[in-house]
Amino acid sequence: MRRRHRRRVGVALAVGAGLVLAACGSGTPGQPAGGNDPTSGGNDPTSDGDVGGDDAATAVVVEMWQNQFSEADNAWYKSKVDAFNAAQDDVQVKLTVVPGDAWEQKLKAAQAAGNAPDLYTMNYSAVLPKARNGELAPITDLIDADRWADLDERFLDAVTEGAEHYAYPMLYEPSSLLFYRTDLFEQAGLDPDSPPESWAELIDAATALKAAHSGIVAFQTAQTGIELSWSTWGLQINATGHFPISDDWSTSLADDDGYRQLLETYQRLAADGLLAKQPLSPYGDAQPLGEGKLAMMATGSWAISQLLLDYPDIIDDIQVAPLPSLDGDLTKTTGTLGGWSLGVDAKSEHPTEAARAISWLLAEDVDVPLDYFDGTNYTKFSPRVSVTEAIAERDTSVNPWLDVMTEEVVPYQVLEPTYDWEVSLAFGAAMEKALQGQDIEDALETAHADITKLIADLGLADRRQS
Repeated sequence: MRRRHRRRVGVALAVGAGLVLAACGSGTPGQPAGGNDPTSGGNDPTSDGDVGGDDAATAVVVEMWQNQFSEADNAWYKSKVDAFNAAQDDVQVKLTVVPGDAWEQKLKAAQAAGNAPDLYTMNYSAVLPKARNGELAPITDLIDADRWADLDERFLDAVTEGAEHYAYPMLYEPSSLLFYRTDLFEQAGLDPDSPPESWAELIDAATALKAAHSGIVAFQTAQTGIELSWSTWGLQINATGHFPISDDWSTSLADDDGYRQLLETYQRLAADGLLAKQPLSPYGDAQPLGEGKLAMMATGSWAISQLLLDYPDIIDDIQVAPLPSLDGDLTKTTGTLGGWSLGVDAKSEHPTEAARAISWLLAEDVDVPLDYFDGTNYTKFSPRVSVTEAIAERDTSVNPWLDVMTEEVVPYQVLEPTYDWEVSLAFGAAMEKALQGQDIEDALETAHADITKLIADLGLADRRQS
């Protein structure tokens, strides 16, 4: 097993002023941040930015909705929108922060009523489905060509349908890492410098941790259908080399034998009591790990900021490693590179002005997005080449696990899939059934039938070819 250098980090970390994690990481791909159920109700959207001043009366006002993220994220959006509004007199952005559990319901209601926001945040997996559904305006010609040329081609592709770009990328982040407590590893007789690299090794480690630590949950990962739908995208590829739908979206592949091993692994975690019957927190929240209630957990890179701020006294006892592979080969995909972007609603009356705001916030002055990555402790990455180069000149040691992310994780991950979210939900339901101890064959057969029906009902093959 590979030996990994164990870093020691002082408690006086430059974690960025005012960084308080208030939401679960960066949200659920295909779904809003901070909530699991897109159909559930929630608090009304709350305005987090004012439009005022003598010039505001003559300016074009555009409505911007932002998912509720961490307080560091929220502070960046508010400060930069305020700066944009102050920088010129022609366009004023009214910013509204929408709680995660209200996002989908509020957006659909606003679109149906004809008063949708002009621009809003979207994760990559949502951009192209929305574009194909006619929900987004193309903004290719509304942002200068050199701004598009500054993007990593992978993320440009993630927002491109045909010859048009439908959003501008903001960030990307590994969605699946293994976090573990080195102190609890040592007390259980495990080598903290040799974390598990296969899921069999993870189960063995979890078994040892459970035996050694009464009252501490050995491992936590996604355990609800919705969280399993997106957090296991990488493991779905790890198990079979593909997603549970063919590349041309014409055929369900959910009946591939390789998926049985994946579901069996999750089922064993639950059956052996290595998971809590109810998760101690959502997939994106590392609080139980910081509080010593968990020995290991799978979550995304956003949890690093939470741990640095909220639990500085135990940082020396935390390590981050790649999420294990089913066969132990860590050069195989085990997670996705999720992320967020800004796009313009197809029915916006002011697409040019909305795109102007997007360009100012994300695509122009390097220092504007650079402040975001600095404020979130370099736990996320920029899809802009120029911003990435600027970050390389910064002192990024505030994130003690950046080298793990850049060298051992990011090179082997894939982008989020762009097929309709319902396909992911169908496979997530099969994963949840396995965790609940239900028959794996039946679960996969149901997923296969459901995805086959979705392909026909939604015309997915035709959408893929259009």
